[in-house]
Amino acid sequence: MNLVRATATIGGLTLVSRILGFIRDMLMARFVGAGFASDAFLIAFRLPNLFRALFAEGAFASAFVPMFNRTIGENRNDLHAGLRFAEDVLSVLVPVLLLFTGAMMIAAGPIVWAMTGGFADGGPDKLALATQFTRITFPYLMLISLVSLLGGILNSLSRFWVNAAAPVLLNLCLIGGLLFFRGHSDVETARTQSIAVTVSGVLQLLWLIWSCRRAGVVLRLKRPRLTPQVRTLLRIIWPAALGAGAVQFNLLISTALAARFLPQGSVSYLYYADRLNQLPLGLIGIGIGTAMLPTLSRQIGRGEDAPAMHTQNRAIELSLLLTLPAAAALMASATPLIRALLQHGAFTVQDTLASASALAAFSIGLPAYVLIKVLTPGFYARADTRTPVRIALVAMLVNLVLNLILIWPMAHVGLALSTAISAWVNAGLLYWTLHRRAHLTLDPRLRARGIRMIAATAAMAAALLLLNPFLEPLMGDGVLMRGVGLALLIGIGGLVYFGVAFAIGAFNLGDLRAQLTRRRPA
Repeated sequence: MNLVRATATIGGLTLVSRILGFIRDMLMARFVGAGFASDAFLIAFRLPNLFRALFAEGAFASAFVPMFNRTIGENRNDLHAGLRFAEDVLSVLVPVLLLFTGAMMIAAGPIVWAMTGGFADGGPDKLALATQFTRITFPYLMLISLVSLLGGILNSLSRFWVNAAAPVLLNLCLIGGLLFFRGHSDVETARTQSIAVTVSGVLQLLWLIWSCRRAGVVLRLKRPRLTPQVRTLLRIIWPAALGAGAVQFNLLISTALAARFLPQGSVSYLYYADRLNQLPLGLIGIGIGTAMLPTLSRQIGRGEDAPAMHTQNRAIELSLLLTLPAAAALMASATPLIRALLQHGAFTVQDTLASASALAAFSIGLPAYVLIKVLTPGFYARADTRTPVRIALVAMLVNLVLNLILIWPMAHVGLALSTAISAWVNAGLLYWTLHRRAHLTLDPRLRARGIRMIAATAAMAAALLLLNPFLEPLMGDGVLMRGVGLALLIGIGGLVYFGVAFAIGAFNLGDLRAQLTRRRPA
């Protein structure tokens, strides 16, 4: 297996998916805006997304794939032994998913009411619409869970690109719905989006079934049996789900509080701001994950503590080099960025200002999210899966308390700020625990360069604040001028940051090239 090519393929397809996802959000803002219909759709989409992140793409995938491969290895590399295990899992998974999906669709009304308090701003009509949308979107959970099972098998066979391409279908379906099947009102368009979510689940499942057949993988549906292996899988899933669920529950709680207590449109403001915040986060996370973290895990697994500490210091250094300016740019230029990307059609000036405030608050936590990705493998590589879960739960509690405190004086911005602060609590506790166990200490190079990165970031932020008034007229003009404005904003900001950072020694090209070079395992 060519590991470099595999990771590059996954990263490239993830990048395509994220770009398409943001195009989808731009179209959603244009045709639906931020209000009655968009709030109802985003509440409906939040529920299947929550369970998808908890089980289908989080805990289930991380538990199933190692067991599948271990089963093959224990049976002298017999793929059929692994497929028999997969059939046992499938036979239990299908009836459970059918019952759970049916129950959630029947109980959609009470569940949406519990999340939103009945939408004080929109009343019974908005509650009924969100309930209807939830019933339409929830089958997506069942479909994407089956996709995760089949994708895990293909990943084990080194066919990484198939599963990595599946999320692209979701965004293509939503984009197609907005471009070709939208209705004459925002409600009809949002309903089309709900249908497109479930249609995308069907297409993703068909894509994985077809790809599995091409790889010689055909699973039979048998009578459900809780075999010892299936019991072990279920036992492993719950701690992983708890850890994965901390961040998702934070988002769910923030969304529920916004729907229950804040004016109409608040759910949408949080969504659009978070989506823009996730764009650089995803791209930076992919780069670091591809270039640094596999090396770190391999070194820790071999007991090479000094090289592992060096690698982790360099991973932290690289994450700060890229995320500090991204966070500062999103804070300093939140309004022109939102205006250029989203202020079209139904998305108003007021929507821009409200979303930009949330984006500035969210982006405070941007470096912390990447640091969590850098620090967590330090536990997993040492077979410690409990500590990151406990820390994630502490961060979730902090987020909930801050939500309840900050929502009243700061409205939806307080919810975004709570999420950012809780991310720093999570990252801080991860580092403190690793440091206390003598697994990680910041070396002199990182401390010195970190201070210089902060100085370069401050210089870039000052330049952007001076530049914003001159570029503001371009951001509300036609598509071409918006593009020019964005290119100038990003280009000048990048030149100032990296120019100053290079001049004062925050990084040098030789060290950066060495960090990004993947070496073969010995």
